Amino acid sequence: MAGKKVSLFVQCLVDSMFPQAAEAMVSIFQRLQIDFDYPTQQTCCGQPAFNSGYRKDATVAARRFIEIFENEAVIVCPSGSCVHMVRHHYPELFADDPEMLARAKTVGSKTFEFTQYLVDELNLSNIGAEFPGKVTYHDSCHLSRGLQINSQPRTLLRHIKGLEFIEMKDSDTCCGFGGTFAINYPDISTAMVDEKIENILASGAEVVTGCDISCLMNIQGRLSRREENVKVMHIAELLASTAGGQS
Repeated sequence: MAGKKVSLFVQCLVDSMFPQAAEAMVSIFQRLQIDFDYPTQQTCCGQPAFNSGYRKDATVAARRFIEIFENEAVIVCPSGSCVHMVRHHYPELFADDPEMLARAKTVGSKTFEFTQYLVDELNLSNIGAEFPGKVTYHDSCHLSRGLQINSQPRTLLRHIKGLEFIEMKDSDTCCGFGGTFAINYPDISTAMVDEKIENILASGAEVVTGCDISCLMNIQGRLSRREENVKVMHIAELLASTAGGQS
């Protein structure tokens, strides 16, 4: 896709704990011959501070994000929750600052979640992936409810050669993570993720995937503690897979 270029916004958890998701995203852009860059000065988008009520600190992070990315043509992130933060909460933070509000809205308008960008902006459904196995999908809350991204990941999954896609019951029910929610209310969070695990197991899938590594981390942790034999993969990892293994 000559002429296309994206700037990668890599979520903190991906950067620090699950770099394979970002590496998979990079390999896909390389396969599609889309140029990309990665501003190395990028830091957290400010979502943890915002969700915890520290709006002053969140504003500092938001201002830095805008300064780093505002001159980029397209910004792509493998995380629905972070894209939701940029699009919907940055305008809140700068509601009383007309200049920054305009800059925040401009940045938000060109910031996309990874699957949304592939399907809605590039009009792609089949990117040449191949993955043998039964896969089910978890709809993360910010992605499905906040950004209304539901069909795009499914479109991509259904076009992966060899993949059998299985819808799980209540796929859009929260997994119980919710950032600090899981820390502040561990018993409730555990009950919620256990319900999610039961739905995953009932689907008969060998792999559970999604677009937010935070949810997948929570699900993976509980699967591991319960010693369940289901693999967890970010959707970018599945899309990067080819007949000879991950590209």
